Amino acid sequence: MSAPDGSPVGAERSIGQLFASATTELSALVHDEIALAKAQLKQDVKRGATSGGAFSAAGAVLLFSLPMLNFALAYGIRTWSGWNLAVCFLLSFAANVVVAGLLGLTGLVFAKKAKKAKGPQKVAASMKETAGVLQHAKPHPRRSNPTDTAAEAVARSSS
Repeated sequence: MSAPDGSPVGAERSIGQLFASATTELSALVHDEIALAKAQLKQDVKRGATSGGAFSAAGAVLLFSLPMLNFALAYGIRTWSGWNLAVCFLLSFAANVVVAGLLGLTGLVFAKKAKKAKGPQKVAASMKETAGVLQHAKPHPRRSNPTDTAAEAVARSSS
């Protein structure tokens, strides 16, 4: 069994190896969070597009089906019942309005689902939580070695 950087588990790793491993894992975490946000946005956009398509279909049905469907339905009702032709046309119009209303309700349901979706907000909250944890992280205290004094002197002089 080995750690993500390939060193055996239980073996002491240097600060540089630990920092490199943490940086790699943090980078992977950020990339995964971004991928999750994109996937959730894609799903929300798909729901919105479905809603828009249903509303468009409702309008198209009401607009384009009225003349032909009204004539066919009105003459069919008259043939079947023998009622006045004006009453038959009103009944055919009412049937078209019911169909358009059902399509409009379908669009409304999908619009509400798209509005309720909280995908990006969940990812943003997760990212803030990760950033909060990292802000409160404290570095491990260094051991003083006699060989490190020269490196510390150079580091202090350059800052």
